Order: sequence, then C-alpha cells, then structure tokens
Amino acid sequence: MVVTPAQGRGVVTRLLPMGDTAILVETNDIDAVLALSAALDQQMLSRRGVWADVEDIVPAARSVLVVARAGADLPALARAIEQAGANTTVAEAVANASQVEIAVRYDGPDLEVVARHTGLSPREVVEAHTGMPWRVAFGGFAPGFAYLVGGDTRLIVPRRSSPRTAVPAGSVALAGEFSGIYPRESPGGWQLIGTTDVLLWDTDRTPPALFAPGMVVTFVEDRT
Repeated sequence: MVVTPAQGRGVVTRLLPMGDTAILVETNDIDAVLALSAALDQQMLSRRGVWADVEDIVPAARSVLVVARAGADLPALARAIEQAGANTTVAEAVANASQVEIAVRYDGPDLEVVARHTGLSPREVVEAHTGMPWRVAFGGFAPGFAYLVGGDTRLIVPRRSSPRTAVPAGSVALAGEFSGIYPRESPGGWQLIGTTDVLLWDTDRTPPALFAPGMVVTFVEDRT
C-alpha cells in the first residue's frame, strides 16, 4: 500500500506502510507536519471509526507516523488520513494553535559566539530571538525537550565543535534552524544564549510536557 493523494489536495504528499501496524505520512515541510499532526490528533481523540484503533501520532521534521493497534484496517486508515490531510491547511492550524510565553535571562555563555556567527551584536541576537514567534516542531532527546522552528533566519548557527559534558537545566539554546530549552542537566552541543526558570517536564502536570507539537512559543526578555 503506497498512496499518493491527488495533487494540490491538502498537506499530505504520500503514505507508506510501516509494517502491519503503522503508516508513515510524508509532507512537504515542517509547517505541513504541524498542521497535519494537529488534525490527526483531533481525529484520534474522537475515537470514531478507524480512529479508535490509532494508538499514537508521532511528528518528525517532514513526516508523521500514525501507529495503530494490531489488526487495524490500514487501508481504511490510510483513506481516513488522506481525507483529514485534504481538509487541513497550514493557515488554519497556525490560527488555532495554543500559545505559551517563556521569560528568558539572556546570560548564556555562547551569546557572544552566536553574535560573531551571525554578524549581529549580542543585543541584536536577543532582539531577533524575542522578535518572532517560534513553533514546536517535535520532541527530542529528553522528556520535555522540543525542537522549535520558525524564528528569525539570521539566528541559524552551527552546533558547538566541542559539546559540553553538562548543560544546566533551563538553558535556552540555538543549533541550526532550531531553538530549544534543556529540560534537565545533560550533555549538549547547542549554543547557549540564556536561561529560564520555566519547568518543561512535570510529572504532576497533565500532560507532563509543557510543549506540544504545533504550539506557538514567544520568548520575552527577563530583565530582573
């Protein structure tokens, strides 16, 4: 089963079987991933028809993996996914996305390094990071970590040539096109530009993760 939707219809470009219990849904870009993931989440929560057999929806950079329970009717699920994708637009997903504001102290040890990489002053790096909203693309290497996209393109910088063995929890960082916040102390090679006190993963919270795919994240400078 390989399904190629009609050209120009929605955000899905191709559906591929992944074993007997999953379908990989390919899209054109991360914006389409976020729009489709939001639409499929709503369908899964409805538990109607074939969606009652869906156990998980996992977004990535250019695709969404839809995982079903054993025995699910994958051809019927593929048709349902195609239909959901045909009725989904990026603009609608952005308009309906939840939002969160993160206060940051821009005191990171790599702020000057990022300034040199970008040709900006440290002050301009802060203004660029806070000047545009970011969106949660997908989760990462640790519970609560999220890859954020959509920020100022001047902030695209390489990872550090020598990763740190311990990055403090709450470190706000840049790497490539992404920004992110370390939810706990861990090794890491991203460029550290600030810190925040926001708790990204809390087992006493439902859901434990603060960030979810598609969410709009705005950084504001904490001058206290």
